[in-house]
Amino acid sequence: MEFNVHEPDTLLAFLQKQMAERSRSAVKSLLTHGRIAINGSRTTRYDAALQPGDTVSVLHGMSARPLRHPLLRIVWEDDYLIVADKRNGLLSVGTDKERRRTAFFILSEHIKQQHPSARLFVVHRLDRETSGLILYAKSQAVQEQLQRNWKDLVYDRRYVAVIEGHLPRPTGVIDTLLREDRNRKMWAARTGEGEQAVTSYTVLREGQAYSLVELSLRTGKKNQIRAHMEWMKTPIAGDKKYGATTNPAGRVCLHAYRLCFVHPVTGERLDFTTGIPKLFEETVR
Repeated sequence: MEFNVHEPDTLLAFLQKQMAERSRSAVKSLLTHGRIAINGSRTTRYDAALQPGDTVSVLHGMSARPLRHPLLRIVWEDDYLIVADKRNGLLSVGTDKERRRTAFFILSEHIKQQHPSARLFVVHRLDRETSGLILYAKSQAVQEQLQRNWKDLVYDRRYVAVIEGHLPRPTGVIDTLLREDRNRKMWAARTGEGEQAVTSYTVLREGQAYSLVELSLRTGKKNQIRAHMEWMKTPIAGDKKYGATTNPAGRVCLHAYRLCFVHPVTGERLDFTTGIPKLFEETVR
């Protein structure tokens, strides 16, 4: 099913007009489950901007399969990949001390319900304290292709955070070296040993004590955003390990809210977003 756009609009509003026979929740479900594409590129963004000449398609056969878990939901799934949204406090992969309470274990059990021999492969990781979008592969070949071509395939990856205080400018780029100490903490510095780490930021809102910022990774080093915010003397709220002195939301206020990449098998452009957590917006007043 396809619809042609004749005047500027936002995606959810446009779909509701074109599919008036369906309830608002039913239309939102199509978006949430990756069933909508703009000009052939899948998206889950309710507020995606439409322009005259665009084509909006309703797709079939690649929606998320049911998974009920309080700490994890599947945003999108096909025969090759799973995009999931994890809660803070949940590990991406197992450790020596914890094997089962992880996104990897939960999703592995999920795919084994359909195919007992199915396996899951880690593509990238989020810290336990960070919530948001994470990607797993269903074969080693797809995993290796994604990791080998990550910079070419992933064209937009953004986080949102609540930080203590205020950054010096509305937008900026943080470019430092990062090194890890014996306690496995990352430290930023202009000179010395380490690997280059680059983070772009945009201030979305400023309050008296906190700021809401969008952060984009140009490199993907361990704890990069957390270390960079500490280095700027604006640590992420709740992140005691990286310099925070307050915890207004009862958690580390870092969320991976957007992930856009080219499908390594089909070549399709995929665009996923979870929006900004309400708790973050309520903290910055």
